[in-house]
Amino acid sequence: MEEKLKVTKMIHIALCSGLVIAYIFIGDVTSISFNMPALSQSNIIYVLIPIIAYIFSNFMFKTQLKAADKTLKLEANMAVYQTASIVRWAILEGAAFLILLLNKDFVLFGILIILYLALIHPTEDRVKTDLT
Repeated sequence: MEEKLKVTKMIHIALCSGLVIAYIFIGDVTSISFNMPALSQSNIIYVLIPIIAYIFSNFMFKTQLKAADKTLKLEANMAVYQTASIVRWAILEGAAFLILLLNKDFVLFGILIILYLALIHPTEDRVKTDLT
């Protein structure tokens, strides 16, 4: 189980570190003020992107996990878990990049997505909980 989980952990670390590096260099996070710009009808989409990404990524994750055979051992379902996790992380990563590339004024929402992505790192307990 631990060997199969290492691959998933490495993928997660690579995605998180790639986002952090992109936000440092492309977003120039060190020089951005984290003041929230005034919301209007034209920029409300930048607030909705993280919300939609959160809901959709969790929906896709749970939908993918339904394909796991509950009668098999956890090791046998690791491929399903890894696929579901990658789909979830890809949706969140895409949302963070979308915010970064479309409007740097809302970079705070992208940073919140990165923090959430870091918090949902794979652990053996989390795999057991999600697959049972």
